Amino acid sequence: MAEAKKKDSPAEVVLGESTSFDGLLRFRETLRIRGKFKGTIEATGALIVDKGAVVEADHISVTSLTVSGMVLGEIHAIDKVDMLSGAEVRGDVTAARLRIADGVLFEGQCSMAGADKEVEIFSRPAGEIKAELQRLHDPGRE
Repeated sequence: MAEAKKKDSPAEVVLGESTSFDGLLRFRETLRIRGKFKGTIEATGALIVDKGAVVEADHISVTSLTVSGMVLGEIHAIDKVDMLSGAEVRGDVTAARLRIADGVLFEGQCSMAGADKEVEIFSRPAGEIKAELQRLHDPGRE
């Protein structure tokens, strides 16, 4: 049974503690950063920034973001942003849902961007949301 669960669980890519990456990141599943990143993130997946990790981005666009480390830059999340205890976030945040735990340092403005009145994103399958994000980020692929 454990093997079946592994096949069904979403893929996760990890940029390790000793990794330093500078540039443009695009991904569709889940990316976990444990090291250092500088640049732009445009993704239809989830981003996890672990404790001790540093992300300096001019722009981050993801489905969801979970921060335990440090994130500097503008953040746009289609679904949610979770800032866990000990996290440091400096930059404006736009998300449908935002959760800030005790012990978080947050400097910036927050905009709660819900879906159109006709569309309820929380009842939509993740595949539909990802396809829509892909069209928004890459309109030439239609």
